[in-house]
Amino acid sequence: MAGHIVVGVDGSAAAKAAVTWAAADAERRHLGLRIVHVREQRPGQHVRGCCTSTLTSAAHLAGETAGGIQVTTELLAGTVVDRLLAESETADSVVLGSRNLGELAGMLAGSVSLAVAGHATGPVVIVRGPDGIRHGRVVVGYDDSEHAEGAMQYAVEHARAHGARLHVLHAWQTPVFSPYPIAWNSVMTEVYQEESQAVAESVTRWCEKNPDVDITHETLSGHPVGVLARAGATADLVVVGSRGRGGFASAVLGSVGHGVLHHVTCPVAVVRPRKHES
Repeated sequence: MAGHIVVGVDGSAAAKAAVTWAAADAERRHLGLRIVHVREQRPGQHVRGCCTSTLTSAAHLAGETAGGIQVTTELLAGTVVDRLLAESETADSVVLGSRNLGELAGMLAGSVSLAVAGHATGPVVIVRGPDGIRHGRVVVGYDDSEHAEGAMQYAVEHARAHGARLHVLHAWQTPVFSPYPIAWNSVMTEVYQEESQAVAESVTRWCEKNPDVDITHETLSGHPVGVLARAGATADLVVVGSRGRGGFASAVLGSVGHGVLHHVTCPVAVVRPRKHES
């Protein structure tokens, strides 16, 4: 992992919440904080002074939140998605507000959100807004896929650094009904048992490798969006892989991804395994 967290800002309330979250995370995990603002210059615009002020204010907020961390700022020119993806290549993680204005507008519902969360090199954390309640619990969606392994690694590290419990959720969604219910139910029961057992064994290995982290897990029946939304109501962070299989397949791409980002009220970390971790 790199030695700094990147947070994108634009002066909005959501971006300020992202700075606060990122600064606190950097302090807990002994990382530096790099604050960037992407300026997409348009003809006739002269906004450098405003952009510099945005960065200065963000740096001041980060210092108030976590005075012991190293904070750097930079004004970047170019396309927002391209510059943030480039930043992700050398960052531990990228943190963004959920509904930023200006260049980062539509971060939850639009193409920028999908591009950054789905293609960044490493974790992307989306912060919806300020929340003073701490639950001491991290939730991770897990299905034993490659991307779920990356999500689990990030979740374990975050839980350890923040002194939080880690709760692993595996969502089981029954496939479409078959015209042969008896045979179908028998097959589905077997598939459910095999998948649940595989997940349980994987989680056990994670527990054995990380005895200092309080890890629990459960398999729940239901749509992954609903499962994660309910769990996120009492969590400080929900972590998912950028792609998966089974209950968390396409956790960021498509309708399920939109649902997770819109309905999980706490910060959401979307983790895409780095090439050397695949």
